[in-house]
Amino acid sequence: MADGVRAVTSQLTGRRRSRTEIPEVDEFPTGTRIYSPVTGAGSPLAPPVQVAPTADGLVGHCTLGIAHEGPPGYGHGGMSAMLLDELMGRACAAAGTPGLTVSLQMRYHRPVPLETPLRILARVTGTDDRKIFVSGSITPRTDADANLVTADGVFIAPDPHRARTLFPGLQAEP
Repeated sequence: MADGVRAVTSQLTGRRRSRTEIPEVDEFPTGTRIYSPVTGAGSPLAPPVQVAPTADGLVGHCTLGIAHEGPPGYGHGGMSAMLLDELMGRACAAAGTPGLTVSLQMRYHRPVPLETPLRILARVTGTDDRKIFVSGSITPRTDADANLVTADGVFIAPDPHRARTLFPGLQAEP
């Protein structure tokens, strides 16, 4: 039965991309990812977050809905971590050094309410060789001083050889 479903699905959807193939519509590694569960218009899970540059990093805006619920009426803590991980990683790329998450230390100050416009900030705070240090926060959009969640992260810029191994579909820069 599963093979039959796969056969019908392939007739309806066309060719599936391989795991290592980067979608043509992506701006990888520095921009929009169509299937990102945070910012991707092609993801049913994404709030989606609208991202813009700031003077020292990035700001994102979104509103979490029932699909993101943890405790009744509030966002799941894992969703908060995912929002911050995404924005903090994109802040690395925006600062000129795309990186992969090594660690993310989360602090949950207050529950993140559903159906409330949110503001997510992320900025690079320092570097040490290939390590990139980043901070982030989630606040209500109407009160930028009321931290709901804050985070500090360490990201690492992969060396060029490792980047080609991790992302074989990534085109070399001219």
